[in-house]
Amino acid sequence: MPLAFVFPGQGSQAVGMGRDLAASFPAAREVFEAVDETLKQNLSRLMFEGPAEELTLTANAQPALMAVSLAVLRVLEQEGGFDLKSRVALVAGHSLGEYSALAAALTFDVPTAARLLRLRGEAMQKAVPAGMGAMAALLGAEMSQAAAICARAAEGPEGQQEIVEAANDNGGGQVVISGHRGAVERAVDLAKAEGIKRAMILPVSAPFHSSLMAPAADAMAEALAAADLRPPVVPLIANVSAAKATDPAEIRELLVRQVTGTVRWRECVGTMLELGVDRFVEIGSGKVLTGLAKRLAPDAQAMSVGSPADIEAFLKSL
Repeated sequence: MPLAFVFPGQGSQAVGMGRDLAASFPAAREVFEAVDETLKQNLSRLMFEGPAEELTLTANAQPALMAVSLAVLRVLEQEGGFDLKSRVALVAGHSLGEYSALAAALTFDVPTAARLLRLRGEAMQKAVPAGMGAMAALLGAEMSQAAAICARAAEGPEGQQEIVEAANDNGGGQVVISGHRGAVERAVDLAKAEGIKRAMILPVSAPFHSSLMAPAADAMAEALAAADLRPPVVPLIANVSAAKATDPAEIRELLVRQVTGTVRWRECVGTMLELGVDRFVEIGSGKVLTGLAKRLAPDAQAMSVGSPADIEAFLKSL
């Protein structure tokens, strides 16, 4: 049964994540300690104890979510004898989860992933002044509808053009848009007027995956150029291309494009299905991608692995 490992993105963080893993498994503790040491911060304590507002900060949430995902993987490998290279056909991750997927596939090590994600989080936060940008979810909208709404909403008062773009095509009628606050608010009003089931502003701190993130993309281009990347031991299905990637130079370019580009998750899942995957396993905190897989691939199996009990259940299912 061809397996895909998928790795969650921002929004899946929760206070307490990883705590049971650290209490139960030395392999998990080693990952958390490596991330803490790399970032010169007790990030693991923040993950285990909160406060939630601090954990939710982009610069903390991104490396923290990667740490939990990699801790789960290390436990599977060291306690369960699981071999990613021989047992998993493809890896993919939602937004920051792409870095977790690449660390899992040994493109870069955990300290490199932590450094890159800390920089990514800080650069994304700095790219747009607070309050200037926004994101919204359009539930019950297809990608073509969302694109048409964005095109209309981009025209501001007195004909002034603002930015509002599709940030995530999550599938199952779930599209997230991103851009200037005024344009996003107009898009929400248009969506409601068009009868789209639900349109709501999201509680995020910046307009991620929009062209307003260009300064952050520049910062990541510089950081990735200096980072050591190796070919992944399992092919990546990349967010912005929804296609296989194995060449480190191409992966660098895709990670830079991802900062401003649309996360094409619906198409990524479609690509994995076309390549024969019939089981999706979400590695890390939360169950967002498991829920999306069940909607997008109802004939495939989907499960999440984030706790000691989940790990035991997954290993038994093999």
